[in-house]
Amino acid sequence: MADDYLVRIGKLIRDARQHRGWTQAQLAEALGTSQSAVNRIERGNQNISLEMIARIGEALDSEIVSLGYAGPMHLRVVGGRRLSGAIDVKTSKNACVALLCASLLNRGRTVLRRVARIEEVYRLLEVLNSIGVRTRWINDGVDLEIVPPAELDLDAIDADAARRTRSIIMFLGPLLHRMDRFKLPYAGGCDLGTRTIEPHMIALRRFGLDIAATEGQYHAMVDRSVSPARPIVLTERGDTVTENALLAAARHDGVTVIRNASSNYMVQDLCFFLEALGVKVDGIGTTTLTVHGVPTIDADVDYSPSEDPVEAMSLVAAAVVTESELTVRRVPIEFLEIELAVLEEMGLDHDRTPEYFADNGRTRLVDLTVRPSKLEAPIDKIHPMPFPGLNIDNVPFFAAIAASAQGQTLIHDWVYDNRAIYLTDLNRLGGRLQLLDPHRVLVEGPTRWRAAEMMCPPALRPAVVVLLAMMAADGTSVLRNVYVINRGYEDLAERLNSIGAQIEIFRDI
Repeated sequence: MADDYLVRIGKLIRDARQHRGWTQAQLAEALGTSQSAVNRIERGNQNISLEMIARIGEALDSEIVSLGYAGPMHLRVVGGRRLSGAIDVKTSKNACVALLCASLLNRGRTVLRRVARIEEVYRLLEVLNSIGVRTRWINDGVDLEIVPPAELDLDAIDADAARRTRSIIMFLGPLLHRMDRFKLPYAGGCDLGTRTIEPHMIALRRFGLDIAATEGQYHAMVDRSVSPARPIVLTERGDTVTENALLAAARHDGVTVIRNASSNYMVQDLCFFLEALGVKVDGIGTTTLTVHGVPTIDADVDYSPSEDPVEAMSLVAAAVVTESELTVRRVPIEFLEIELAVLEEMGLDHDRTPEYFADNGRTRLVDLTVRPSKLEAPIDKIHPMPFPGLNIDNVPFFAAIAASAQGQTLIHDWVYDNRAIYLTDLNRLGGRLQLLDPHRVLVEGPTRWRAAEMMCPPALRPAVVVLLAMMAADGTSVLRNVYVINRGYEDLAERLNSIGAQIEIFRDI
């Protein structure tokens, strides 16, 4: 019991240190102790006094490590407030996690600029650190430096961290080039129903990878005599499936053609990064990618991932639901054009600046100003499609938007088993959503939102949708256990407060 308590305290200290952007050596210096002592504390291998806990909390300027503060994070939302001003879109969560996995391809130093400081990234960093990869936040905690070891130690992998992220599945592509046999924990992440890895395997078997799944782990074996003799046709135009195929092809000594590939934003960012590593990729932005692999990659590379179109959509939805005028800056317009076309047909009043380039020099951005609008339900149903269709992750935001519009809107979320069900949580806040089946929801609007206290849905985008509805509801709402939101958004409550929301973060004592 005592050991479990020390481990919990250690993890809280580690998370607080990483959030501050400090290394273990920097914390040790602030405390007047050794880095090895900090390492033991964070691993739960050293008794720690109340005085030391208080000193660590002061050093890190974080109440996370103070007494009684280890419970889940909750949000108290005072709704009915108008938003105003301007807010910048952060870098893409999905691009950042793909690039962290891709850093395993490189034997040199990788620097990623303005990395999203989110739980999904922290979990992947824990996994990378556990297998010997050195990472540190640099430039006041804004950028991330990644330096791999000569040999990875897969036996020491942090299984708990790995199981809390679906992104671990993207280790398969890079690792098959580094070792003949290895094990990975099952992928986790949001509770969105059963998702098979078979589409990944159809692509990766062409590079000699075979997997047996037993006892909560993937047991991988690589046959070096196998290589793609013809184009790889993906059976699912999925983002992570395409990324895994790209990661495998990047160090394959030859030319690999990938057909039915996703051309979504995170895939494009990965392709741009691979090109920075010296891997030529033809067809970026199309469904056929031709990868000219490089068997050895040893480069010092500096790369800036682009902004997150899903975060941009959530901020647009926040303005719509709260009937606010808001400017959302650095919007990757190529990946929101369908959503904006649908919103225009619904009657959204907005304008946009001329396009300019993101820091990667490739992705097109605009600044988007949204104004209070009288919306009408769309004639056609809202449903996702692979890019350039309406983004799968943006579908939930249309539940809150449709609830603000006059009329009935049919939302067909055909990709995930459970996500549409979570959208009906909006009924607790005054919404009128009828679940027709596990994938279809009928939304009746307009809605007079009302405050409520409720648990956070276990899926990222529906959780944010509930938060947006609480911001629109008169009165005070409470959203409990918001870890899932922190998986995909950096400091969301504080950033929303900066444009007029009133959201308080608190924990149970």
